[in-house]
Amino acid sequence: MSVKHEVNSAPEAESSAKVANNVKDIMKQLILALYAALILGPFMLVVMTSLKTTQELYQNPLGLPSTFHFENYAKILMEGKMPFYFKNSFIVTIISVTLIIFFASLASYAITRLDGWKSKLMYGLFTIGMMIPTQVNMIPLYLLVVKLGLNNSILGLIIIYIAFAMPFATFIMVGFMRGIPKSLIEASKIDGANEWQIYSRVVLPLSLPSVATVAIFNFVWVWNDLLFPLLFVRTDSVKTLPLAMLRFQGEYMFDFPMIFVGVVLASIPMIVTYVLLQRWFIQGLTAGSVKG
Repeated sequence: MSVKHEVNSAPEAESSAKVANNVKDIMKQLILALYAALILGPFMLVVMTSLKTTQELYQNPLGLPSTFHFENYAKILMEGKMPFYFKNSFIVTIISVTLIIFFASLASYAITRLDGWKSKLMYGLFTIGMMIPTQVNMIPLYLLVVKLGLNNSILGLIIIYIAFAMPFATFIMVGFMRGIPKSLIEASKIDGANEWQIYSRVVLPLSLPSVATVAIFNFVWVWNDLLFPLLFVRTDSVKTLPLAMLRFQGEYMFDFPMIFVGVVLASIPMIVTYVLLQRWFIQGLTAGSVKG
C-alpha cells in the first residue's frame, strides 16, 4: 500500500510544482509589465505633448493631440540654433567620455598592478573623491576655472567633467580588473609584452563590460548636465543642449511643447548608446557586484 501511495503522490507533487512555477512566471511577467508601463507611460506623455500646441496642452494635458503637429520638430531643427547646440553637446560628451574611459582605465590598471600600500592609497584617494558632493566644490571650482581662463569654453567643460567622473569610473574599473586572472598577465610578460601592450591588448579588451558601464553612465550624465554649463558658459557659441533649452522658458510662461520636442530629440543619442552597449553594460553591472 505504501508503495502505491508513493507512486500516486509523485504525479501530484510534479503537477503542484508546475503550478507553482507557472504562478511565479505570471507574477514575474506582471511585475515586468508594470515596470515597463512606469517607464513607457511618462515617455509617451512627453512624445504626445511634443506634438501639441500650447493652447491644446492647457486644454487637454493628458489626452491625445487632435492633430499631430510635426511642424514643432521642423521648427526647432530649422528655425533655431538647436543643431548648433546639439553639435556642442555632442563634442563635449564624446570627448569627455572617451578621455574619462582612457584615464580611468590607466589609473585602474596601475592600481591593480601595484602591490601593498601604494595600491591601497591610490584606490582610497579615488574612493574619497566619490564621497564629496559636487555642490560643495562650486565656489572654489569657479574661482579656479576663472583664474585658469577656462570659463566659457568647451575645453573647460571637458576638463571639469573628466575630473568629476574619474573617481566613480575608476571604482567601477578597478572592481572588474581585479577579477582578471593574473596568469594571463604573467603569460603576456613571458611572451615579451611590455606594460602598455599588456594594458592595451590584454586587460582593456577583457574589461569591455566595465568600459561600457562607465561609458553609458557618463554619457547620460554629461549629455544631460545643466549645472556646469549654467555655471561656466555665457555665450551662445559654447552653449550645450540642456542650457539652450532654457530659452523656451519665459518670465511668466513656458513653451512646454517645444521643451518636450527638445527632450525627445535629446533622448535619441542616449537610447542609441544604450542599445549599442547594453550587452556589455549588463555584464559590467553583474561582474562589478561580485568582484572587488
